[in-house]
Amino acid sequence: MNLPNALTILRIFFVPLLVAALVQENDGFRLGGVLLTNEWLSLAIFLVAAGTDLLDGYLARRWKQVTTIGTLLDPIADKLLVSAALISLVQIRTLPAWMAILIIGREFAVSGLRSIAAAEGYTIQANDLGKTKMFCQVVAISVMLLSVRHASLARPAFLLMWGVVFFSIISAISYFGKFWHKVDESVKNRRRRELLTLERKRQRVKRHQRGRAGSSGAEGDLAGTIWKPPEVN
Repeated sequence: MNLPNALTILRIFFVPLLVAALVQENDGFRLGGVLLTNEWLSLAIFLVAAGTDLLDGYLARRWKQVTTIGTLLDPIADKLLVSAALISLVQIRTLPAWMAILIIGREFAVSGLRSIAAAEGYTIQANDLGKTKMFCQVVAISVMLLSVRHASLARPAFLLMWGVVFFSIISAISYFGKFWHKVDESVKNRRRRELLTLERKRQRVKRHQRGRAGSSGAEGDLAGTIWKPPEVN
């Protein structure tokens, strides 16, 4: 277990802390005489968790510690963090449910594409649109968290969430395009080759069976010629 993978797993453990801080009913808790409200606590947890996303990727590339488990866990951790924040915002009636469903549904769809691609031996890397979408998500959710108690931020937060929806749809289209261009064509070609190989085997079996049938018929004719009784005058 290297440090980048440990940071990825740590981001997953931040998810229940974020939900607990955001949906709890009390006003917060005091830290050194200062009242730390729920929205500020949840914002701090969310930003620290989002920071580990940048840090683990940077360290993995810099130290050349990019691993298969890290490649698979990193997007899962991101999606868990974002999904938990969105669902919690819907729970406290700050975010429209349809926005959360659309964004989370996009995340599951892209994860499914990546899983299929990984099973076929391909890795679909995050593109610039995906990175822009993630940045917009962090900014929009952060402002949305602050708008829980500060009503003046509700409109800017809602506009930012519209930006997240836009980049989510555009980046999803890009991922689907990569999938069909690389993986889907590769799968079709492989299945076509498998079917062609199977058909060739069937043709060889049929030719072999016809050859055996012809050989048996010739032997029968020869036997009938040899053992035919002589005519008596």
